[in-house]
Amino acid sequence: MSQKFQASVQHRGDMSYVKLGGVIDEDNELSDLVEKIPNGTAVIDLGEIERINSCGVRDWVNWLSKLENNGTRSVLVECSPAIVAQINLVNNFTGGGVVKSFYVPYFCPECDEEKVLLVEASDMGPPPHEPPTCRCDECDLVMDFDDMPDSYFAFLSNQKKLAEPDKINGAMRDLGRGTDAEPGKGKVRSRASQPNLSTGSSRPSVPSLPSIQRTSTSPASGPYSMQSGGMKAPSSKAPSRPGLQGGAPAGSRPPGMMQSGARPAGSFGTFSPHMASRTPSKSNALVFVLIAILLAAIGVLAYLVLTKN
Repeated sequence: MSQKFQASVQHRGDMSYVKLGGVIDEDNELSDLVEKIPNGTAVIDLGEIERINSCGVRDWVNWLSKLENNGTRSVLVECSPAIVAQINLVNNFTGGGVVKSFYVPYFCPECDEEKVLLVEASDMGPPPHEPPTCRCDECDLVMDFDDMPDSYFAFLSNQKKLAEPDKINGAMRDLGRGTDAEPGKGKVRSRASQPNLSTGSSRPSVPSLPSIQRTSTSPASGPYSMQSGGMKAPSSKAPSRPGLQGGAPAGSRPPGMMQSGARPAGSFGTFSPHMASRTPSKSNALVFVLIAILLAAIGVLAYLVLTKN
């Protein structure tokens, strides 16, 4: 099994629980899973999929098609933001399957914290769809939805009704993969956590870019944020991300957005007005020499004219 792509399959009667993680690209091994999934219902957990490229999308669609031809019905659970982006972009990404649950991204501008909230598709109601409320663990303020509601929840308009939801929930609980959320609430996890297929509790990290902020004027060394007086290394908090990511972030906080007073990226140092006084000006000295030579020439010319007269 590739280190970039991980998969595991468990069975309970005519129901299979398929957990996928990592990256789905040209090196995926989805075709090897076809024989491991019998007829019935395949619950496919996509919560730990970090990224999927065009080759991965092609193989994914073909893989679902093979499962359906074998008489397997697919149910997608805990779809990561990367998967939700592809569902909205590719018409047949879910094949004949249905999305049971998916993660919704949030950002706290006060604490620079990011989280995702697991919600059930059946709880979203009719359109227009609005993101559920999610509070920050640090400051307890309501977090900002880190995407555009119209585009992120677009797939719900064509969402199919889930058949036998109680049977699927029961199978997930028996396999130890049931949601640990409280009734009426979503399951929350940090977007900075690392994936761990062995436990199934942690989730993949979402790549981030540091934001540029205004702080003190004392110079510091570091590879990320540029600030007045020099560069400053990133803090221990998780930096802001660039996007679903598979896409660019939308909403109230574009990644890497410069705040008031921040210096533009690419400026490696500051200019001080005292620097000019400490460095001799060669051009000024040259001007003085040229003026002196000109005055001397004028004096010689005047002397020659006067002596001839």
